Amino acid sequence: MAKAKKGFLYRSLDFVEWVGNKLPHPATLFGLFALFVVIGSGILAVMEYVAYHPSTGEEIRAVSLMNGEGLRRIVTTMVTNFTGFVPLGTVLVAMLGVGVAEGSGLLSAILRLLVLSAPKRLITLVIVFSGVLSNAASEAGYVILIPLGAVIFMTIGRHPLAGMAAAFAGVSGGYSANLVLGTVDPLLSGITEEVAKIIDPGYLVNPAANYYFMIVSTFLVTLMGTWVTEKIVEPRLGTYDGDEKPESVDRLTALEKKGLMAAGISSLVLAGLLALSIVPEWGVLRDPESGGILHSPFLRGIVTIIFVVFLVPGVVFGFVTRSLKNDTDVINAMGKSMKGLGVYIVLVFFAAQFVAYFSWTNVGLISAIQGAEFLKSIGLTGIPLIVAFVFVAGAMNMFMGSASAKWAIMAPIFVPMFMLLGYTPELTQAAYRIGDSCTNVITPMMSYFALIVAFAEKYQKDAGIGTVVALMVPYSMIFLVVWTIFLILWMLLGIPVGPGAGLYLPGY
Repeated sequence: MAKAKKGFLYRSLDFVEWVGNKLPHPATLFGLFALFVVIGSGILAVMEYVAYHPSTGEEIRAVSLMNGEGLRRIVTTMVTNFTGFVPLGTVLVAMLGVGVAEGSGLLSAILRLLVLSAPKRLITLVIVFSGVLSNAASEAGYVILIPLGAVIFMTIGRHPLAGMAAAFAGVSGGYSANLVLGTVDPLLSGITEEVAKIIDPGYLVNPAANYYFMIVSTFLVTLMGTWVTEKIVEPRLGTYDGDEKPESVDRLTALEKKGLMAAGISSLVLAGLLALSIVPEWGVLRDPESGGILHSPFLRGIVTIIFVVFLVPGVVFGFVTRSLKNDTDVINAMGKSMKGLGVYIVLVFFAAQFVAYFSWTNVGLISAIQGAEFLKSIGLTGIPLIVAFVFVAGAMNMFMGSASAKWAIMAPIFVPMFMLLGYTPELTQAAYRIGDSCTNVITPMMSYFALIVAFAEKYQKDAGIGTVVALMVPYSMIFLVVWTIFLILWMLLGIPVGPGAGLYLPGY
């Protein structure tokens, strides 16, 4: 298989990897983008870069930051740009709860239970499905489920790389599908809301903005991943004849089962309390003014809900199994989850400055207006425009792996542009998530890609990037085509992508 790297596909992928490795760190890119906006704003202001708002007819001019007033604004708002950047707090708070659930062993136990209890004929489907669900808990699926998928396949006499691929397809290829909200939802919606305010300062995007689409996509991705594994990937791999021998998958101990039972009871209690707060008309988490759920404290505070839903069962499981013995262990689990976010926090600092400068200077708004006018002039609107955007998002993934980093770059351009064409920010975000998810499994820029290669090397000594990419290309291509067609059908049916998140803005 190593020789296959000499073919056109592998030479192309090697080139992509080489180009991607030459790019600066995403945080550096955002710093450079912010600098370019500052310099560019001065040039565009001198050139009298102007556009007219299509709704109000108001003249919009580029505002220079290359002067005394601009410098004062940069200096005095740098801290608040950072601390007020919506995605920062949402991710930090959500990860505190996820860290306890992971540190206590709860997430590992749930994944093992799901996979080990499945009938052999359904094992592929269960692994892919478990992978999709696991992405709600950040990196747990990458670290736990992907190697577990390989072990389980080998244990039942199937090729371990096929099991690894099935899990990887669910965890990463299905990153934008789930039955529950995860850490990525408030992260992306926070960025979307920030840039939507370029057009409408009062626009709100709730973290459940793509929830309806995500739920249905969960089953679509599961079926696609199962079909590709059993009809394309596994037949290509054939019978495993490597040196690795089957190893046993640790079944749940009696104590872990007891812990899961207790964690399940605590989850039911939480679900009951949440139901009491939102189902009755007098529910305290309903909108106090309208009595509805849309824009209610429940949806606006979904990050708090995620935090509690992971924290409480995690603590209960940990205390029952003795993996957590006291409050210090709980705090340490939270702290461990924060250790992995250091680079993310640095990235957010520079991304926040870039988004703020882009908004202040009107460069984003003017570019969006002119871009929208150009698209109208060439007739690229409606479904062809959305499809083109999905593929652009997928292509961007080959050079930058972070979903939030790419969205922070793309959203300031495409969200306002699509709003001016009549599409909601929530629909634009959903289209982006499809493209980003589908190519996650074939881009060496994805942060866990090196780990996947290491997993593959265990079963195939000469495995490399090309091995993994060749394994995952069928998933990526089929996911991209079928999921995009599914989005088209969704649009044709006019179904909202989430609670209060329609497809078109009022008046269109």
